[in-house]
Amino acid sequence: MLHTTELPRLDELTLPELVLPEQSNPYGTLFGPNALALLGKAAFLVATRYTRQSVVMASAGAIEFRRPVPVGALLKLAARVVRTGRSSLTARVVGCLDAAPGTRAEEVLRGDFELVAVDAQGRPTPIETGDPR
Repeated sequence: MLHTTELPRLDELTLPELVLPEQSNPYGTLFGPNALALLGKAAFLVATRYTRQSVVMASAGAIEFRRPVPVGALLKLAARVVRTGRSSLTARVVGCLDAAPGTRAEEVLRGDFELVAVDAQGRPTPIETGDPR
């Protein structure tokens, strides 16, 4: 019997991150610039996975720090390509505290990132590939 395995979507990515003490502020929660770096990392990963090209971040916007994220928390970052242009795309990243069984995940971070596909000289280049779905 043949089993068909559905290929994962290239325009979506989930990244788990453990919040460590060195990422915290004096209040024992995730320091804002470190939260932004985690969101940006997930945006970069989904963009490179989707395009299979080199990409650079052009901007970050609509960043929301909705709830404090304590040290030791398991943060689940869900990144998705929500717009594709000629050489750029928008990746939306939502961070949720990983929920225990029977509980609901709580959204704590969110941001939109513009990324641009670049050639070997760092110049914008058309996005050639993507998820065919």
